[in-house]
Amino acid sequence: MEALLPIIIQAVTGAIGGLGAGAALKQAAMSTVTKVISGVVGGIGGGQILASILSDPNVAGALTGPLGDAVGGVVGGGVLTAIVGAVMATMNKR
Repeated sequence: MEALLPIIIQAVTGAIGGLGAGAALKQAAMSTVTKVISGVVGGIGGGQILASILSDPNVAGALTGPLGDAVGGVVGGGVLTAIVGAVMATMNKR
Protein backbone atom coordinates (compact mmCIF):
# COMPACT_ATOMS: atom_id res chain seq x y z
CA MET A 1 0.00 0.00 0.00
CA GLU A 2 2.92 2.34 0.65
CA ALA A 3 3.96 2.09 -3.00
CA LEU A 4 0.44 2.91 -4.25
CA LEU A 5 -0.25 5.88 -1.99
CA PRO A 6 1.92 8.39 -3.93
CA ILE A 7 0.36 7.29 -7.23
CA ILE A 8 -3.15 7.65 -5.81
CA ILE A 9 -2.34 11.13 -4.47
CA GLN A 10 -0.83 12.13 -7.84
CA ALA A 11 -3.85 10.79 -9.76
CA VAL A 12 -6.43 12.54 -7.57
CA THR A 13 -4.60 15.86 -7.48
CA GLY A 14 -3.89 15.56 -11.21
CA ALA A 15 -7.62 15.23 -11.87
CA ILE A 16 -8.21 18.33 -9.74
CA GLY A 17 -5.51 20.21 -11.64
CA GLY A 18 -6.97 19.06 -14.95
CA LEU A 19 -10.44 20.25 -14.05
CA GLY A 20 -9.01 23.57 -12.87
CA ALA A 21 -7.02 24.10 -16.05
CA GLY A 22 -10.00 23.07 -18.16
CA ALA A 23 -12.20 25.60 -16.38
CA ALA A 24 -9.60 28.31 -16.95
CA LEU A 25 -9.36 27.51 -20.67
CA LYS A 26 -12.88 28.21 -21.85
CA GLN A 27 -11.94 28.27 -25.54
CA ALA A 28 -11.05 24.57 -25.55
CA ALA A 29 -14.12 22.44 -26.19
CA MET A 30 -13.21 19.60 -23.84
CA SER A 31 -15.56 17.28 -22.05
CA THR A 32 -15.20 16.63 -18.35
CA VAL A 33 -13.97 13.10 -19.05
CA THR A 34 -11.19 14.43 -21.28
CA LYS A 35 -10.15 16.92 -18.60
CA VAL A 36 -10.07 14.24 -15.91
CA ILE A 37 -8.18 11.67 -18.00
CA SER A 38 -5.55 14.15 -19.16
CA GLY A 39 -5.30 15.47 -15.60
CA VAL A 40 -4.76 12.00 -14.12
CA VAL A 41 -2.12 11.09 -16.71
CA GLY A 42 -0.38 14.45 -16.30
CA GLY A 43 -0.62 14.26 -12.53
CA ILE A 44 1.07 10.89 -12.36
CA GLY A 45 3.72 11.99 -14.85
CA GLY A 46 4.33 15.30 -13.12
CA GLY A 47 4.48 13.66 -9.72
CA GLN A 48 6.98 11.09 -10.92
CA ILE A 49 9.16 13.75 -12.54
CA LEU A 50 9.10 15.84 -9.37
CA ALA A 51 9.89 12.77 -7.25
CA SER A 52 12.88 11.91 -9.43
CA ILE A 53 14.16 15.48 -9.23
CA LEU A 54 13.73 15.53 -5.46
CA SER A 55 15.45 12.17 -4.97
CA ASP A 56 18.75 14.05 -4.92
CA PRO A 57 19.41 14.95 -1.28
CA ASN A 58 20.96 18.27 -2.30
CA VAL A 59 17.70 19.37 -3.94
CA ALA A 60 15.14 17.80 -1.62
CA GLY A 61 13.44 20.22 0.70
CA ALA A 62 9.90 20.67 1.89
CA LEU A 63 8.40 19.08 -1.23
CA THR A 64 9.03 15.49 -0.26
CA GLY A 65 6.41 12.91 0.64
CA PRO A 66 2.68 13.48 0.18
CA LEU A 67 3.04 17.25 -0.22
CA GLY A 68 5.44 16.81 -3.13
CA ASP A 69 3.14 14.22 -4.69
CA ALA A 70 0.19 16.61 -4.43
CA VAL A 71 2.07 19.59 -5.88
CA GLY A 72 3.50 17.50 -8.72
CA GLY A 73 0.06 16.07 -9.43
CA VAL A 74 -1.72 19.42 -9.59
CA VAL A 75 0.95 21.05 -11.74
CA GLY A 76 1.39 18.05 -14.04
CA GLY A 77 -2.36 17.59 -14.46
CA GLY A 78 -2.91 21.26 -15.19
CA VAL A 79 -0.07 21.49 -17.69
CA LEU A 80 -1.04 18.37 -19.64
CA THR A 81 -4.71 19.41 -19.70
CA ALA A 82 -3.72 22.84 -21.04
CA ILE A 83 -1.63 21.18 -23.76
CA VAL A 84 -4.46 18.80 -24.70
CA GLY A 85 -6.90 21.72 -24.74
CA ALA A 86 -4.66 23.75 -27.03
CA VAL A 87 -4.23 20.82 -29.41
CA MET A 88 -7.97 20.14 -29.47
CA ALA A 89 -8.74 23.82 -30.07
CA THR A 90 -6.29 23.87 -32.97
CA MET A 91 -7.79 20.72 -34.44
CA ASN A 92 -11.32 22.13 -34.19
CA LYS A 93 -10.35 25.25 -36.17
CA ARG A 94 -9.49 23.21 -39.25
